[in-house]
Amino acid sequence: MTVRTRYAPSPTGALHIGNVRSGLFAYLFARHKRGQFILRIDDTDQERSTQESLDEILESLRWLGVDWDEGPPDRRYFQSSRFERYREGARQLLREGKAYPCYCTVAELEAMRQAAQREHRKPGYDGRCRNRTAPADLPQVALPDKSAGRDYTIRFRSPRVGETVVDDLIKGRAVFDNAELDDLIIFRSDGVPTYNFATVLDDADFGMTHVVRGDDHLPNTPRQMQIFYALGLQPPAYAHLPMVMGPDGAKLSKRHGATSVFAYRDLGYFPEALLNYLVRLGWSHGDQEIFSRDEMIEFFDFANCGKSAGIFNADKLLWLNFHYLKERPLERLAAEVKPFIAKRGWPIPGDEAWLQRMIATLRERAKTLVELVDFAHFYLVDPITLDPKAAAKFLRAEIIEPLTALTDELEALDGEFNEAAVQPAFERVLAKFGIKLGQLAQPVRVALTGGTVSPGIYEVIAVLGKARTLARLRQAIAAAR
Repeated sequence: MTVRTRYAPSPTGALHIGNVRSGLFAYLFARHKRGQFILRIDDTDQERSTQESLDEILESLRWLGVDWDEGPPDRRYFQSSRFERYREGARQLLREGKAYPCYCTVAELEAMRQAAQREHRKPGYDGRCRNRTAPADLPQVALPDKSAGRDYTIRFRSPRVGETVVDDLIKGRAVFDNAELDDLIIFRSDGVPTYNFATVLDDADFGMTHVVRGDDHLPNTPRQMQIFYALGLQPPAYAHLPMVMGPDGAKLSKRHGATSVFAYRDLGYFPEALLNYLVRLGWSHGDQEIFSRDEMIEFFDFANCGKSAGIFNADKLLWLNFHYLKERPLERLAAEVKPFIAKRGWPIPGDEAWLQRMIATLRERAKTLVELVDFAHFYLVDPITLDPKAAAKFLRAEIIEPLTALTDELEALDGEFNEAAVQPAFERVLAKFGIKLGQLAQPVRVALTGGTVSPGIYEVIAVLGKARTLARLRQAIAAAR
């Protein structure tokens, strides 16, 4: 059997990292089994579905490197292109007496709900329309269409006896009493199929062998299995992942910070870091923390997926991103950092070798590309602004002579202007004035970077270059007078 899994996002908003994790696990399982991964677009909600959201979903998956074997741009994989197939499926159930029209009004349904609350019962449809239409008339029932005066829904005739068993690949066996499952709506009064009905036909028609999704869908699974059986179809295997929760134990939401894939991309995170974090949020392989994509595919299985909710830890994700930033080739980092420089409105350096040297001085300090660009401000912008508190503390009258002497020493240097040449110039000034390195280096740091925190001062001078270093030192000397 060729394994076929799917990911079926709805284009009604940004791609949420909690949601994309189920797509990632489906992708990894398919690749691990050398099967096929299908991308399907659940866009039956025409009012809320937008092209902008669709574009963001597709671009988010491409950025993450989650590629699909079948799916967009092929319109066959959009639910909005399959309405006739859903109508055909509903007509089959009506013909076979496995579905029926429901004429209950909103007021009647609300009364049922309130009665269940008063009697401390589980809310659900009481089946009053279940036998309202004679079996002989069901094959002739037309599907809902308000414009044609057919203002009713179509409900699935759920079995009233027995049990539906879900042998979940992650959570184990779950048994549902059929008497507790009411007759769900499969076609709304506006003529649109419901999720539970459409997804069954999609999974069947596209040959899904495994469905991987969040465990918030587990209550839907016995209902969907019953529809599979009613249509004479075999359900796929199911794997329900525990939800991703915030640090406070509540469902992950915007109040916990960034939640969309694009938000993390725009914050300067790497796709490898986000993938690595998400795969470890509910799956393990021994004590290993860092995984390449090939390792994720090689080792992934459902047996090592956790059964409890994953707690999103922003610090852990940041740590992973820091790891990937430190390990990244400078040439690649230079290309990736340019859009973030441009976003700040700063000029992008034309000297690629210089840009890489600049990044090399900052990569041990920055945890994201945004942080790296922020730290690089003093390299990229002229003139710089001195922090008033730092200038008041370190650019005082007594430092003017040592700074002037250092400026003269650096100006006199011939040949390559690098760390090896700069260090002796410092040492000569320190010896001349009988001061320690920190007494000179910190005023120089303020002069060259505007603040008190930077990479090693010799590195900073070498990257800034002779002309810019001398100009900033002279500016600082003038400020200290």
